[in-house]
Amino acid sequence: MTSPKSILHGGYHHNLSRSWQAERTLTKDMLMYPLFITDDPDAFESIDSLPGQYRIGINKLQAFIDPLYKKGLKSVILFGVPLKEGVKDATGSRADDPEGPTVLAVRLLRQHFPNLFIACDVCLCEYTSHGHCGILREDGTLNNDLSIQRIAEVAVNYAKAGCHAVAPSDMMDGRIRAIKLGLMEAGLAHKVMLISYAAKFAGPWYGPFRDAANSAPSFGDRRCYQLPSNARGLARRAIKRDMEEGADSIMVKPGLPYLDIVREASSDLLAGDYPISVYQVSGEYAMLYHSAKAGVFDLKTIVMESMNGFLRAGATLILTYFTPDLLDWLDEEEKR
Repeated sequence: MTSPKSILHGGYHHNLSRSWQAERTLTKDMLMYPLFITDDPDAFESIDSLPGQYRIGINKLQAFIDPLYKKGLKSVILFGVPLKEGVKDATGSRADDPEGPTVLAVRLLRQHFPNLFIACDVCLCEYTSHGHCGILREDGTLNNDLSIQRIAEVAVNYAKAGCHAVAPSDMMDGRIRAIKLGLMEAGLAHKVMLISYAAKFAGPWYGPFRDAANSAPSFGDRRCYQLPSNARGLARRAIKRDMEEGADSIMVKPGLPYLDIVREASSDLLAGDYPISVYQVSGEYAMLYHSAKAGVFDLKTIVMESMNGFLRAGATLILTYFTPDLLDWLDEEEKR
């Protein structure tokens, strides 16, 4: 005879009781939408490698965000995409241009969407002529000291423009401390969150993003500063370092291939007291999108399952290009 303790079906036979089994349930508050802001003010360009995503000019941004905001969009992260000739140089000097796409977008969003949380990705790769995430020495290797000095300047200027969070994605050593000190000196550390891409792994998952952001390196790759895919211990060290340097939140990127790192980061033994964010990157988005288009599975079902995976692993913030769809799907779930 089956033991009474072995009968589990009764605890999740109903839609509502199934929801009670979750440690946490996806809400709109947990979603951050990545946006590509270009320096052509009237642009609204579809991105072939990221179907349903766009390079958006400042004159088109308000109209694009307005319906999403009304549906409950809570937060965005901005990526500047300069496409004009002469903008890129060896040091990324135009990354924090007061008339550049990122700063202009922050100001516009603050003006028109007062309850929207605005984060700015902080990196130089979109603005450097060589496409790497820092300043290079003559031999092509990274000059870490000059890189973090420049990255901190950019982060502080984004904060001065009015963003609520800066998120350095460059993976330079010591950039969290440099940014935190810069925010403190500017009198902004008390009101600007510092989200660290602490565990950002090198690999093929970023291809569509590099197309969207026009940020592919002109030579070599980023393996010398992004983490090796099998480096669990190194990821732990990077997370601990960035916590000690003043990060307010820890990010793991990519998402689905690194759920074990998300789980470790969310554990009390590592960063359990910190908000844990995960970036469902462009390659993950494209993989799920095209697989659904090919009939492999239903898009809503697979995306919701991926969200559950992130939550189960311990994430409290999810950066995903599926955010507009999820706003609709969460409304549908609520009406059921």
